[in-house]
Amino acid sequence: MQRVQTERAPAAIGPYSQAVRSGGMVFVSGQIPFTPDGSPVQGGIEAQTEQVLQNLAAVLEAAGSGMDRVVQVSAFLADMNDFAAFNEVYARHFSEPYPARAVVQAARLPKDVLVEVACVAEGGNS
Repeated sequence: MQRVQTERAPAAIGPYSQAVRSGGMVFVSGQIPFTPDGSPVQGGIEAQTEQVLQNLAAVLEAAGSGMDRVVQVSAFLADMNDFAAFNEVYARHFSEPYPARAVVQAARLPKDVLVEVACVAEGGNS
């Protein structure tokens, strides 16, 4: 297992890696809507989802992978009423065949954000 880290996404806020490479796969930890310098993104679900997916893309790129190689996504919303707006932004970042996905409402997310997304992708430099 090899740790992946980039300054183009916010640093981990706990004892975990931004991502790890193992067995030809990249496992990206949940990304929240903070800029790479650690500032929270203001705005609603659309702005926060956009930042989260930019963070995922940056971590995947650092791992030698990309959004087009994502096979599974786990998304957590603070409010399931944001599902449609989340999907609109999400659809701009992924294309067919879409990754397998789970979206659930969480009672509370880190730093009281509206969305958190983790993923698993193929590839990555070893």
